[in-house]
Amino acid sequence: MTDVNGSGAPAPGGNTVKVEFEDGIAFVYFNRPEKRNAMSPALNAEMLEVLEALEVDERCKVLVLTGSGEAWTAGMDLKEYFREAEGQPLNATLRQRQTAFFWQRNKLNYFLKPTIAMVNGWCFGGGFVPLVSCDLAFAAEEATFGLSEINWGIIPGGNVTRCVAAKMSQADALYYIMTGEPFSGRKAAEMRLVNEAVPAEKLRARVVEVAKTLMEKNPVVLNAAKLAYKFSREMSWEQAEDYLSAKAAQATLFDPERGMKKGISQFLDEKSYRPGLGTYRREA
Repeated sequence: MTDVNGSGAPAPGGNTVKVEFEDGIAFVYFNRPEKRNAMSPALNAEMLEVLEALEVDERCKVLVLTGSGEAWTAGMDLKEYFREAEGQPLNATLRQRQTAFFWQRNKLNYFLKPTIAMVNGWCFGGGFVPLVSCDLAFAAEEATFGLSEINWGIIPGGNVTRCVAAKMSQADALYYIMTGEPFSGRKAAEMRLVNEAVPAEKLRARVVEVAKTLMEKNPVVLNAAKLAYKFSREMSWEQAEDYLSAKAAQATLFDPERGMKKGISQFLDEKSYRPGLGTYRREA
């Protein structure tokens, strides 16, 4: 739990989730390296607390989700969620699962700031849900992905199958769901499960590069743009047209930078801005 910028304020997190701040980026680590960062009830509860704290923390402009050690996450902790859950009250187990689903899908998917998955190693099973919930994803070429549930005599549940269906083609998804075979970060990029795969030693630098690009954008409009995409893709064309018009108006209304006005002025009046070749001068 560190802040390399030296603000002195403690970082959120605990025993199973670690947070480091660096130049506007909050690196959030699954922090159970001895368990390949398998997601336990304790980790899921801590992750929800961390996400809620970072949404209002000025030190976080972009959130990068990664893993400690050699794994991103091996998925749900089978021992704690299945073996140790036997005999527990139904309400207790349901609440644990609700907490896991809420941070992995609802909170992370609609996070108020840009999110990037930095897949540094193993990503299996339940790890596909937070992976797909992040806005962007980059992986080490050497990272190992897998939907190995079929080998355990179970199906990819907990919305893993739904997340895979949203990102991968039917041919690719069914092949790996039905065979349980692992695949590399390179293959994940080929299938567009992640945006890019790079050598492991270059992964952090590439993610930081993209994070800095995102930080150059108008944060209000950036958030509106990503939410507009995520919501409108589930709508009909007619619903989307109405929703996107309202979303655009909302972003303009609540934008303290008045970015649209600045951009148009720099383009039409000053002739100093060319759309598509960079962002408008936000300090103007």
